[in-house]
Amino acid sequence: MKKFSFLVPRSSLLVPRSSLLAISLLILFSCASRKQAAGGGQSAAFPVFSADSAYAFCAAQCDFGPRTMNSAAHDSCGEWIVRKFASYGLSVTKQEVDLKGYDGTTLHAMNIVASFRPELSERILLCAHWDSRPWADNDPDPDKQTTAVMGANDGASGVAVMLELARLLSLQLTADSLQTMAPEIGIDFICFDAEDWGTPQWCDTDYSSDTWALGSQYWAAHPHIPGYKARYGILLDMVGGEGARFYQEGLSLQYARKIVDKVWRAAQEVGYGSMFLKLEGGYITDDHQPVNTVAKIPCIDIIPYYPDCQQSSFGPTWHTVNDDMNHISRTTLQAVGQTLVQVLFSE
Repeated sequence: MKKFSFLVPRSSLLVPRSSLLAISLLILFSCASRKQAAGGGQSAAFPVFSADSAYAFCAAQCDFGPRTMNSAAHDSCGEWIVRKFASYGLSVTKQEVDLKGYDGTTLHAMNIVASFRPELSERILLCAHWDSRPWADNDPDPDKQTTAVMGANDGASGVAVMLELARLLSLQLTADSLQTMAPEIGIDFICFDAEDWGTPQWCDTDYSSDTWALGSQYWAAHPHIPGYKARYGILLDMVGGEGARFYQEGLSLQYARKIVDKVWRAAQEVGYGSMFLKLEGGYITDDHQPVNTVAKIPCIDIIPYYPDCQQSSFGPTWHTVNDDMNHISRTTLQAVGQTLVQVLFSE
């Protein structure tokens, strides 16, 4: 789930003297201008994140339909995600487990772990959930509140950004050794399952935060590698919505303030400071919570906050039937993706 516990917004030219110097300058200028971020603020020669590619990855997940637990669409999309990460040369682990939903339903869950350079001991964790909400319980139309949510933003967008990052990383490893910029650190992409089966608003059952983020709760207690550790983690949740702005979430500041500072600084460096606001949002129940409290890995949540939206602080499409590709923004995908490129390739 994504639930705010409370919201408190704060508000003359160089002339070469030899052919060797000329060649050196040519290489220097070529490398400096070879790749720049779309945001316009980055001067380092890092890869450019493709919003079009991420958008296509998001649409491909939605083409399966809502990825609700125990559905054919869910299972087919999960295998597609596994194949996509594997196609980029990552080592993929499927963590399959039966979990109990809030109503006692047995949920056949699969956390997907895709590892870039698994041989390296120093690692960074990127994560998102890949299932979608079974009920549009926040839809303004009561007749639609039991309809499954497509989850283009709430689920598919985070996975889409991670797939595009995996594609970029794979290109660096296959590039000419003189040009490769692959980070000298291992990166694990984890697609958490069963995040969105939490107690619906229309249910008489009392709310409990434990009914949400079931896949990440399981992984945090039973990591894919016993004793798994990472320098830090970054959770991507609803990172493709129209008009999104990202405030600094409360648990992220509590457990991983230095990582918040690192990511928000990177956003400023690549020209997206206006979308990553240095303002505090609120404390949110999400997949980063068990990563912090159980796995003991400092993990932040990149998640939007819409302070003026009456429908929801997470935006007008949250847990409604309108969470579809019609409301996915390439600009938002680009801002988040290029920010993460800056973070990862600076390691």
